[in-house]
Amino acid sequence: MSKYQRVMGLDVGTKTVGIAVSDLMGWTAQGLETLRIDEENNDLGFNHLLKIIEDNQVKTIVIGLPKNMNNSIGPRAEASMRYGEGLKALQPELEIIYQDERLTTTQAERMLISEGNVSRKKRKKVIDKLAAVIILQNYLDRTNK
Repeated sequence: MSKYQRVMGLDVGTKTVGIAVSDLMGWTAQGLETLRIDEENNDLGFNHLLKIIEDNQVKTIVIGLPKNMNNSIGPRAEASMRYGEGLKALQPELEIIYQDERLTTTQAERMLISEGNVSRKKRKKVIDKLAAVIILQNYLDRTNK
């Protein structure tokens, strides 16, 4: 077994989950896809996500935790934690880490707008994936110091 392993980043929303994975060395994050979910009807896309985890031999999942600006945990952060707990229940050997993600979606949107040629419709399709990349890259940068 290699000492290197991929880490996955997730940006969990009510309708989509942005997915990013690291390179084997754990230095850079790449956007993988945006998974459609239906939180209201408890269709959380776990089967598809577990396949991606297996295909990429992921052992660590970094889930964005959208804390309130005063650092408290609100309903969206609680939903992200429930998502992580649900994933861990299905795959107990996964390490689940929560990464403060305040303003990552705003940061992702600014990056896409600054590109200049990304329409609002296209931004909507990739924003969660890019937010997952930012969440994961922030984690990788912090742990690689």
